[in-house]
Amino acid sequence: MKIARITVTVIGLIFLLIPLIVTIGASFTTAGYPTFPPKGFSLQWYEKILDRPEYMVAFFNSVKFAFLASFFSVLLGTIAGLALAKYDLPGKTYIVSLLTSPLTIPHLVLGAALLIYFTPMLLAGKPIGFIIAHIVICVPYAIRFVLTGLSGFDYTLERAAMVLGANPFVVFWKITLPIIRPAILSGAMFAFLISFDNVTVSLFMVSTDMRTLPLELFFHMQDSYDPMVASVSSIVIFISVIFILIFEKIYGIGKLFGGSN
Repeated sequence: MKIARITVTVIGLIFLLIPLIVTIGASFTTAGYPTFPPKGFSLQWYEKILDRPEYMVAFFNSVKFAFLASFFSVLLGTIAGLALAKYDLPGKTYIVSLLTSPLTIPHLVLGAALLIYFTPMLLAGKPIGFIIAHIVICVPYAIRFVLTGLSGFDYTLERAAMVLGANPFVVFWKITLPIIRPAILSGAMFAFLISFDNVTVSLFMVSTDMRTLPLELFFHMQDSYDPMVASVSSIVIFISVIFILIFEKIYGIGKLFGGSN
């Protein structure tokens, strides 16, 4: 039984790592098209990125929009999660379903609906409209994580603190926040990744001078299919790995998702 579990785990890891290995390997090819195993070894496709400054602009756009979407999604999601978890609101089930509905609505439909809604408000193709659209698709993740973090919360701790004279802000800052911090950080990480990687909704909200990295890659592949796409993707993979290692060193990924560190 133990051998079977180990085998399934190894197969699962290989299945998840194969796309990354193929992408990184293809970025070092000397051929003019992506191929794996790579034909020869060359850094030419990484060097050519320096001749395409639009990729750097798109990367920083992605980081900027993802950070803002993550910040406001966590802020709104935490407030909504606390209200839904602590208070017996009328129609709570329907409210939760409404707030988390973007998880079930196809992004193609959601993007078209947001475009139709934002156009009369002159928000389509504007940074504020882009950020709001990403907040819409990211907030449900923050709400879900906060609700999960509060599922086993002992509210007698808050009442005890209030009896001892703590005001609501101190109770939240000293009691509630430290307990749900892993849930909030998990929601923030997921919101950032969902926003950074989004293509479908972004296609409806983007303008010619406001492209993100996934959209830049998408438009590049429409014009040409060369290993530069693999090299840009590999750089994002390397940055993500470094980010995860730093986060693991400072905080701990296991602790972030509620496990033991």
